[in-house]
Amino acid sequence: MADAKNIFVVGLNDFNRQRLETLRGAEHWRFHGIIAPEAVYDTEEFDIAAMLAEATAQLEAFEGTIDAIVGYMDFPVSTMLPILCERFGTHTTTLASLLKCEHKYWSRRAQKEVIPDFIPGFTAFDPFDDEALVRIGEAGLYFPFFVKPIKSSGSRLGFRIDTPEDFYHAIEKLREDIGLIADPFNTVLEQARLPDEIAAVDGHFCMAEEIIGGWQCTVEGYVFAGEVVSYGIVDSLRYPQVLSFFHYRYPSGLPEPIQAKMRELTETVMTHIGYDNAAFNVEYFWDEVQDRIWLLEINTRISQSHCDLFEKVDGISNQQVTLDLGLGQRPDMPHRQGDYAIAAKFFYRVFFVDAVVTRVPSEDEVAALEADFPGAMIDIQVAEGQWLSSLPEQDSYSFALALVWMGADSAEQLLERYGQLAARLAFEFDQIQG
Repeated sequence: MADAKNIFVVGLNDFNRQRLETLRGAEHWRFHGIIAPEAVYDTEEFDIAAMLAEATAQLEAFEGTIDAIVGYMDFPVSTMLPILCERFGTHTTTLASLLKCEHKYWSRRAQKEVIPDFIPGFTAFDPFDDEALVRIGEAGLYFPFFVKPIKSSGSRLGFRIDTPEDFYHAIEKLREDIGLIADPFNTVLEQARLPDEIAAVDGHFCMAEEIIGGWQCTVEGYVFAGEVVSYGIVDSLRYPQVLSFFHYRYPSGLPEPIQAKMRELTETVMTHIGYDNAAFNVEYFWDEVQDRIWLLEINTRISQSHCDLFEKVDGISNQQVTLDLGLGQRPDMPHRQGDYAIAAKFFYRVFFVDAVVTRVPSEDEVAALEADFPGAMIDIQVAEGQWLSSLPEQDSYSFALALVWMGADSAEQLLERYGQLAARLAFEFDQIQG
């Protein structure tokens, strides 16, 4: 394929390579990995300067054309893409517009300029300031509120604050660990021209925000040549009475007027930010009691958790969007051409404080389940002998032992099929705590 397009994927692994090779146009594309996947997936410490140098060296040594540079991960991958794309002349949004999404304080300020009624009260604070709690109160925030780093990564270092004791416990953890995120994020901030009021709030700062909640969902979309397109809304449904996610479901079950308003808000915000030629997803809450929509946060990528859902319902993974945009072309995303009317990613959980895993489903057992439930995919997250507390990115009161993707003809059938499958997932534990 002498005329094949060369697409470079940051952190490319075998699983994603297989997915990418099923996309429309993939027969004309060659995929190349830059930066090993374990460097961005399996670590909590990132040396962005070293990764940028490594990626630059790999790209400069390539003898063919560099037609696209893409990635699907959050920090640090998302923040490196605009820098690499600008250096090598490929397509994505500008670093400034990306930072208006990923720098949580800058993002809230931009949102407040155009949709002030749909965001919570907020303020930035320095966790190393002994008077931080006083300053948060002076900004008009009172218990309860939520705190998180200016650049958050998943739910890491996020805390609900109900009392002064909660706040000082959070401050202790933030002071201890925030550098893991702040230092590499500051490396990125140094490469951007920031307004003075934003430059003063670097990666070591935190956000305090009013508590919001409700029916959570995610608008998946992209901007191409200035046009904002929202192509799907995915629900994030929780276990009853707790905060842990039960499953992500597509398409959304929200009332259509609420979905339409979320799409409208998304178009307003992304246009105002100046985001262009890249994918995004925006997380919202709908408070059904007050009939009020809240914008939670903006992510500058597709959600990998949603890829199989789009493939099952629409006929192809939404990775299609990222690849098409990376090549500078309008995304070719089908709609409702998949094998199922509805699909979900389930989190099979136990609600322990901790325990040792003594048995997990075998490969043969998993294969038998996938054969008995066509279209299902099961990814076991633990191993025999492992303490649950060693699992990364977990809640403080539950652990996801397996991830299960399934499709069905209706929401009722989807839950029924999952219940039947989950009943056959055999895990065993010892030294159970809580």
